[in-house]
Parts: sequence; structure tokens; C-alpha cells
Amino acid sequence: MGRAWEADPSAAFAMRLGKSAKELGASDGRDECPDIWELDNGDIAVIGRDLTENYRGNLPEGVFLASGERLVVIPGAMLSAAKADIPDA
Repeated sequence: MGRAWEADPSAAFAMRLGKSAKELGASDGRDECPDIWELDNGDIAVIGRDLTENYRGNLPEGVFLASGERLVVIPGAMLSAAKADIPDA
């Protein structure tokens, strides 16, 4: 049986959600660029610091990381700035 959802590696970047890391003061504009993007298929891509191993043993009950999944952290201000670009459910 396949997974209920699978990421499509052929999806392209369509639109940044919120502001760039540089605009938020969270990057020097060269190599630290957390980001949030909507892909052309409606999925969301998040670029952040990989803290999978730091959190793996401390996940809340009912939260799991499957093989191939990574836990990334982005600045809170970045998600707040993206709020206006994220449609209501």
C-alpha cells in the first residue's frame, strides 16, 4: 500500500510565501536563506535548518518522522510574514 501523500519532485517553485530571509534580517544574503515557497502543484516547500536528529527523541506523542522526512526549523518571523499569502482552509 502506498503512502497517503507523496511529494512530487517535478513540481516547480511558483511563489514565495511572505518575505525573503534577507528582507526579514534572517540572512546575510549569501548562504543562510530559510524560505517558504508554494509549488506549482499547491504543495509547500520549506527551506530551513535540519534539526531532525536534535528533535527525533523528543517528538510529541503521535508525531513521527518517516524515513525520507526531515524536521526543519525556520524563523518564526518568516511564518508570520507569510500569513497573508496562506489561504484559509
